[in-house]
Amino acid sequence: MMTETKTSNRPRETRSGIIGRPFDRIDGPLKVRGDATYAYETTLEGIAFGYILGAAVAKGRIAEIDTAEAERAPAVLLVMTHRNAPAQPDFGPAVTPTVPEVFTRARPALNSERVRYYDEPVALVVAETFEAARAAAGLIKVRYDEEPGLYDLPAHVADAYAPKRTNAGFETDSVIGDFESAFAAAPVKVDATYRTPFEHHNPMEPHATLAAWSGNELTIHTSAQTLANPGGRRQHASHPARACAHRESVHRRRLRLQADCPCRYNPGRACCAGPAASRQDRADATTDVRQCRSSRRDDPTGASQTAIFSSASGTDTDGRLSGIAHDVWSATSSFEEYCEQTAVFARSLYAAPNRVTRHRLVPLDINRGEWMRSPGEAPGMLAFECAMDELAERLGLDPIELRIRNEPAQDPERGVPFSTRNLVACMEEGARRFGWERRNPTPGSTREGRKLIGYGMAAAIRPNYIGAATARVAIDRDGRVTARLDMTDIGTGTYTILTQIAADSLGLPISSIKVELGDSRFPRTAGSGGSWGAASAGSALHNACNALKERILKAAQSSEASPLRSTNATEASFANSEVRVGQRSAGLADLIRRIAPDGFEAEGSVAAGAATPSYKAYSQHSYGAHFAEVAVDCDTGEIRMRRMLAVMGAGRILNAKTARSQIIGGMTWGIGAALMEQTVLDRRYGHFVNHDLAEYHVPTNGDVPEMEVVFLEEHDDKANPLGAKGLGELGVCGAGAAVANAIYNATGVRVREFPITLDKLLPALPVIAI
Repeated sequence: MMTETKTSNRPRETRSGIIGRPFDRIDGPLKVRGDATYAYETTLEGIAFGYILGAAVAKGRIAEIDTAEAERAPAVLLVMTHRNAPAQPDFGPAVTPTVPEVFTRARPALNSERVRYYDEPVALVVAETFEAARAAAGLIKVRYDEEPGLYDLPAHVADAYAPKRTNAGFETDSVIGDFESAFAAAPVKVDATYRTPFEHHNPMEPHATLAAWSGNELTIHTSAQTLANPGGRRQHASHPARACAHRESVHRRRLRLQADCPCRYNPGRACCAGPAASRQDRADATTDVRQCRSSRRDDPTGASQTAIFSSASGTDTDGRLSGIAHDVWSATSSFEEYCEQTAVFARSLYAAPNRVTRHRLVPLDINRGEWMRSPGEAPGMLAFECAMDELAERLGLDPIELRIRNEPAQDPERGVPFSTRNLVACMEEGARRFGWERRNPTPGSTREGRKLIGYGMAAAIRPNYIGAATARVAIDRDGRVTARLDMTDIGTGTYTILTQIAADSLGLPISSIKVELGDSRFPRTAGSGGSWGAASAGSALHNACNALKERILKAAQSSEASPLRSTNATEASFANSEVRVGQRSAGLADLIRRIAPDGFEAEGSVAAGAATPSYKAYSQHSYGAHFAEVAVDCDTGEIRMRRMLAVMGAGRILNAKTARSQIIGGMTWGIGAALMEQTVLDRRYGHFVNHDLAEYHVPTNGDVPEMEVVFLEEHDDKANPLGAKGLGELGVCGAGAAVANAIYNATGVRVREFPITLDKLLPALPVIAI
């Protein structure tokens, strides 16, 4: 599956035990001290500041725009609109792009009088201070010819259409057998409709970009999550860099992008506007620096999709599924299609001979949707795993037993074996640790005073991906190793696990390893996202270290200054900062000084997994089981989390501490999705009304209960050289459904529209006498 250097001198694999250990994060001290900078905190001499003015209507045209007063305002350097913005390429086709194109396509701004969504940029003010730019933007007068728009998904479901593909290139629909006949004949069945809202990421840093020209070279500092091309095509720049290069007509070889505390995939409007303003007001300048950032209120313009899910399933009287259907109607933008793969996971989760999954889109006059924490699985499983809970109740079966009875022997739709699959083991171990046997299956029957107590569970599944990636490693005369990749660390611990992988492979202490990330000058990787970062970048680094060891051994065999001259390299091992061949050994640093005073450098790569034999021959996923206990106040309907447990099977765990942190984060996201997160779209005017953290609620310390995370030992040799599988987004998959199922078990009230807020739960609560 992996692209490896082939040589007859490859040393045998050795392990120092560094991988898997719970090392503290390499970047931890920087973050604790506040020395890890955001993109906005990058300081360069001569910075000017940009502020974006957004459209006050959701659809229409700019009839008049008067910038005269803004241009006369103090400290203003430039006011840019569609009338004086630089020429830009066209946006391109509106259909769902392929994986590379969705990141690298040009996204022109201020290129037309057309308004396609509320708060779309209509002007950019550049001034000597941010406050001056913001104040001047308020002086711009805009008159619009407003047009009627479509903003209501439920009202326009009849207008839905089938896209050509879903995100990541998955088939739009899948059909196996005859679901309709099987469902009609099933003695026990569920047909439930669930709704998920628009949501928004609300990262700690809103969109921010600093664009700096020096002569003909442009450097962009931005909070981009991924810099490379996951499709593996031959390109000369990174995702956002290439998108900005397309937009600005800058040759990509003269463009450098650096990711500072990255937190998002697509370049935001600040990333697009910053380079355009740079040098636009000073054409004769050799150096220009422009910073552009969004405020907190600007972020919801790119919220995730809202969706309607219909989950239908039928079983025999023993609970064995005869048919499964999972249909999704999602909102998409009228000018750029986005189809999240929210039904794809159901194609591999449970066995059933008759199956249907479908994706349909309803075009609305809003901005393009974005991935919201585990694309596809997080929102899709919120509905699907609640529907499985409903089915278990209809059957009078324990929810875990229902899932066990429908455990597939092979991938139900692809017909290939699983590389590893321990979903049943996760559920059984979770039930034992959580005390699942204490759960009362009769809803609303367990009380503690005026509190109703409930238990819920849900399965978790997340595909294991590999994206094309390359890493470069170099060792100097003192035995210090530097690894470079354009991979980013979005807070998941990438610096740390890559340090561990290099140290483990080369037999060095972690203090001898330096990992440099987030620069488009470095070798391309698949970036952070899709739960493929560790496996993709880590495997590339693993192969690069192998290539470096081969170079060292080849030189050690042939150099007259080498104490290992004429040895058999196949017997070599790297451990404890030395190289040992048979009975002879040499300190690694001393050996490098003798045979290569200038050090060595090597690269290693992995190919995109989807095209490799291993991915075609096996169904590769990570699995888990979530358990939740809630308390619901009988009188007020207030929901309080009491405890949660996640048991995960995700291949080899590279760092037990950072892995646990990621799963806890995912479980917290699950609480947010189930109970509070919602971006509200005004269906009359097409704008999102809750623009701040006072009105968009996210879980805080008081909302998060005791959390326990357990990893089952596993090594997936079909996945990659490390045996690791995707983990980052697994923690949220199914977590919200476990919470919702616990609420039902506590109250007997099934809320099918998320989030589960008091107004939806309280009216249906049973009256309980004091």
